[in-house]
Amino acid sequence: MLSSFLGRSSVLLGALAAFVFTCLAVQFGSPKLPRDMGREYAVQGQLSAGKPRGAGFLFILAFTAAALLFLPFSLETGLYLLLTCASMMTGFLDDCARTPWGEYKKGLLDLVISVVAVITYINFNGTQVQFALLGFTWDVPVWLFGVLGVVLLWSAINVTNCTDGVDGLLGTLSLVTLGAFCLLDSALGTGFQWTSAVLLMVSAVLAYLWYNTSPSSLLMGDAGSRALGLFTAIAALKTRDPFLYLPFALVTIVDGGAGLVKISLKRFLKISVLKNIRTPIHDHVRKNKGWSNPQTVYRFAAVQAILCFAALWFVKR
Repeated sequence: MLSSFLGRSSVLLGALAAFVFTCLAVQFGSPKLPRDMGREYAVQGQLSAGKPRGAGFLFILAFTAAALLFLPFSLETGLYLLLTCASMMTGFLDDCARTPWGEYKKGLLDLVISVVAVITYINFNGTQVQFALLGFTWDVPVWLFGVLGVVLLWSAINVTNCTDGVDGLLGTLSLVTLGAFCLLDSALGTGFQWTSAVLLMVSAVLAYLWYNTSPSSLLMGDAGSRALGLFTAIAALKTRDPFLYLPFALVTIVDGGAGLVKISLKRFLKISVLKNIRTPIHDHVRKNKGWSNPQTVYRFAAVQAILCFAALWFVKR
């Protein structure tokens, strides 16, 4: 809205606005958030009991407000913002529910949002995929792109959601991944249109981490984790090389995805795997390896940063 008057400075002002809006939203909104009950099955889950939960509702709304005010608006951008808020709301309603929503209900809602997001992307961008690590492009058949795109978005929402469980962990990993997508744009010089939105999200997450680093005073909840997962997958699509989501978010994928694979194989195929590994992996290293929360956050983030820099190094310019 204001970008036509502010020019290039609108992104900087938007990032500052996203940070300030998030801080203000947390200050005034956190007392009204639902309170965490403490998860008995999670390592140190009892330490979260009583803390405000669902802070994603606050920083996603703050990010959206800053984006609408300071970024150039288009129908495509508006739809992505709407879908990010929709993913946030499904998580927030679950955060507020006295009885947690079932896995199938949440999975179906994630599927609907993912399908709409992929249809939106194909409509505005086509189905050409660039393999930046290999240096070639591929015009993917629409049906195949649609299937793979839905798998990417649905999986991203859920592995990101499962990674949330340690003060500062998901926020920090998300910053590393989103930062890598911004550096990718700089490396390729493609004029990645979603970079400005990514920078505003990074700013909002930084403000949230001000309150969430160990020991935290509030929790992201499904409202934040599900929206961050969707937003990050959209960022991967908008680079035209969605396969880079794999190295850029590998730690998140392994940490959150291990439990999904373990449970799915056991439930549907009666196959038991990872019997001696507690999932999510962040619970395993804290319970079985004795890592502290700060050690878990730093070490996971360090590995993710190394993977991102390695992938960026081999990108074909």
